Amino acid sequence: MEDSKQLLAARSEESQRNGCCGLDTKTVEDFRRRLKYFFMNPCEKYRARGRKPWKLTIQILKIAITTIQLVSFGLSNEMMVTFKDENLMTFRNLFLKGYKDHRHGSLSLYTKRDVNEHIHYIINRYTNLQNLTVGNLAYELINGDYTPLTLCQVFYRNSTIDPENDTFDIDPHIDKDCISIHPMQSLSNDTLATHPNFSLDFRRLLSVNIYLTLKTINLQTVRHHELPDCYDFHIVIVFDNRAHSGKIKVDIENDVRIYECSDWNVEAGKNDYLLLSFDSVVFLACFASLILCIRSVVHGIQLQFEFSIFFSAYYNKTVSWSDRMEFVNGWYILIIVSDIMTITGSVLKIGIQTKFLTNYDVCSILLGTATMLVWVGVIRYLSFFKKYNILILTLRAALPNVFRFCVCAAIIYLGYCFCGWIVLGPYHDKFRTLAKVTECLFSLLNGDDMFSTFLRMRDKTYMVWLFSRLYLYSFISIFIYMVLSLFIALITDTYETIKKDKEPVSQLQAFIAECIDQPESGRYQNTDENICCWSRKSETEFFFFLH
Repeated sequence: MEDSKQLLAARSEESQRNGCCGLDTKTVEDFRRRLKYFFMNPCEKYRARGRKPWKLTIQILKIAITTIQLVSFGLSNEMMVTFKDENLMTFRNLFLKGYKDHRHGSLSLYTKRDVNEHIHYIINRYTNLQNLTVGNLAYELINGDYTPLTLCQVFYRNSTIDPENDTFDIDPHIDKDCISIHPMQSLSNDTLATHPNFSLDFRRLLSVNIYLTLKTINLQTVRHHELPDCYDFHIVIVFDNRAHSGKIKVDIENDVRIYECSDWNVEAGKNDYLLLSFDSVVFLACFASLILCIRSVVHGIQLQFEFSIFFSAYYNKTVSWSDRMEFVNGWYILIIVSDIMTITGSVLKIGIQTKFLTNYDVCSILLGTATMLVWVGVIRYLSFFKKYNILILTLRAALPNVFRFCVCAAIIYLGYCFCGWIVLGPYHDKFRTLAKVTECLFSLLNGDDMFSTFLRMRDKTYMVWLFSRLYLYSFISIFIYMVLSLFIALITDTYETIKKDKEPVSQLQAFIAECIDQPESGRYQNTDENICCWSRKSETEFFFFLH
């Protein structure tokens, strides 16, 4: 505090000396008062000029309406995701022989007979689907004909493999042969074996892919007074033999297309129109917030340039970048990003509601992120109160040191990731891929799954087992006992400094602090020129002084 008072006193003496040399004192005071008004909170601005806190009102309104909008979209999105997942489970039980609901991962086959029987089982299930399924599944119609099932095999071209003599001759080019089977076509047990264009050579076979398309309607939205969507499921059943390990993995991949049904008649209430009207209100509120925040940012940038010129002439010094950035309100940037995302998400939601668009994933990302930023943006208004502002001040002051510290820690962390991946990957499932290694080490960093990670290390060789122990013990010791402790110490030290009111005073803050006019003084209501812009006389004198 003593340093701050000395700095303010020095600034005051210097300003008095320079003010007498050429710049009108009233002009300086008007500019200082203008800066102080710019950095006031909404309550102080209201007391100073009676200015209504429109941005604050809109932000509070946005919290309510964007949250309601997100919940409404989340319920619709939940029904869509549940419908897709349940249909995928239905396809696995319909087309994968021996599949169980509790089974996780892919089904595996080990004999040629099993592969042929499984392919034939899928074809029979598809051709008799209408007699089997309890759902509303149907074949896709194109030009009056049902879409056929397509059976394709992918294999190496003209390859000769002789494991007995350890010889092989492989052409790396890949060929693909396909046959089509219509839904109403019945197959005998030897159809595949006798088909002239289809025979499996397992030694050069890479995969067998079965393509089929089914349609259905999601009727559960009717209960929520929403129009049902029509779904196209483009299903691919993959027999994966790329490893040639004697194990062929079987799984289903499902690509969904959601679209508006061609002919529908639902006695729907007014919910659709209410939702569209509500989304329009959200759009307008966010657009108004966007305009107000952009105007404030532009005004701050203009004021920054004026202050730089003023400070250069008045103090004969260059304004630091930290002082310049104080004019650019980061909270407004956050709100602008949030508004843009909410506006875009609202447009997509309206398109989904009216069945013109089906970008559920993009819309959920935009609305979810925007709502999060809206809630975070409220902290700006809490920061006007000293007791709540300590969190923001601590984060802002500690951020540079924390960033530099994290860069150094990340280098060590990546070193452990690469080492664990290449050494322990063959012996431990959690280290099998680089992505799994980073997740496993981050879990260890937070104290999760420590015992299971130690326990599941395969006891293949004593050397690997010993290395795994040294690797895990050293990582835990360095990151939990050292890195995390230092990380917490950095933030704690900054918190203690802020708590004791030892935050350094910048040149801008020292200059503004010389203005002793309170918001209730009435000095901010004299003329708009003194607050929002320079009077022409003062402006002429100021720039004449500069030149």
